[in-house]
Amino acid sequence: MSGWLETAPTAVLILRDGTRLEGRGIGATGMAAGEVCFNTAMTGYQEILTDPSYAGQIITFTFPHIGNVGANDEDIETVNMAAASGVRGMVIKADITSPSNYRAANELDAWLKKRGIIGIAGLDTRALTALIRDKGMADAVIAHAPNGQFDETELQATLDAFPGLEGLDLAKEVSTTQTYRWDETRWRWGEGYGRLEDPQFHIVAIDYGAKRNILRCIADQGARVTVVPATATVEDIMAHNPDGVFLSNGPGDPAATGEYAVPTIRKVIETGKPVFGICLGHQLLGLALGGKTQKMHQGHHGANHPVKDLTTGKVEITSMNHGFAVDRDSLPSGVSETHVSLFDGSNAGLQVDGKPVFSVQYHPEASPGPHDSHYLFTRFLNLVREQKGEPAVAE
Repeated sequence: MSGWLETAPTAVLILRDGTRLEGRGIGATGMAAGEVCFNTAMTGYQEILTDPSYAGQIITFTFPHIGNVGANDEDIETVNMAAASGVRGMVIKADITSPSNYRAANELDAWLKKRGIIGIAGLDTRALTALIRDKGMADAVIAHAPNGQFDETELQATLDAFPGLEGLDLAKEVSTTQTYRWDETRWRWGEGYGRLEDPQFHIVAIDYGAKRNILRCIADQGARVTVVPATATVEDIMAHNPDGVFLSNGPGDPAATGEYAVPTIRKVIETGKPVFGICLGHQLLGLALGGKTQKMHQGHHGANHPVKDLTTGKVEITSMNHGFAVDRDSLPSGVSETHVSLFDGSNAGLQVDGKPVFSVQYHPEASPGPHDSHYLFTRFLNLVREQKGEPAVAE
């Protein structure tokens, strides 16, 4: 009687501490190093995998069935369709099944290959998540070789060369290099994406890694958007004569990006224009106001994070993606905390007292995620309306 036939692993994930996990390779072949995080969202894997905020990270999906709705060209969040994905890899539990959704244009495996994203399936993602919760987000190398042959020396060298996200400025890698205009509005059932025909306002968005749906939500408020690079100066920004300035989401260590972004943000605040920041934009605003940021143990990544709006007393379920946070104890007088995470009590929003300047740590555009926080875009444009002497719109 012959023994059991075992299939050789075609993908590996090796953590900095030497932990080695083997599975089945999916997506692109090759190897890449990054920081391993876990995401608890049950939907929206394509949006997550194209979110520039995940640059430098290997995403572990805790939901076991990833890929069952396929992929399409509408749900990509990276503005530049031709740009390589900032995500270093993907880890899932179950094998990818054939897509079952009327919007599917590709199978996820083929889409991953096209985007150059390396994946591994068949891992115990619960155990990996528990490891991250216990020890924090680990640096790792992920590799996919269809023949099951891995160059261990090269794997280790790739991992050793990865510096980790702390102290790393990634905004320049994912930001636009040229200024452009945006007028596409949010997706609607049976209609798809629309176009802003008669803009009432003009917002300049500083792109530290902006998502498409954030820009759509601003356009939905009746504002055309001019997107400028992360390194834009206050002179560059004000030359467009904006009604307000938006600070986008993005990847990496805010302290590193802040070396060039913070002086600009401080000067923007001095102009008196309304300012709204999201995610990395929130952290950079915190730094510009005199606060500090800190690396989180496991970060917040998912579409089910409860946050309390201290200005209204309401609780909203939010989408989050960040490994750094603003240290509330470092915020100076004149800066108030507006939102707080109900998972761990960390800061999730701030505002400058007496000035039209505020920000949140989470993603109110909800792509993917719940729509509880769309009111924040209205809140931002209401500050613009107030300066123009126009009546506010109900949040």
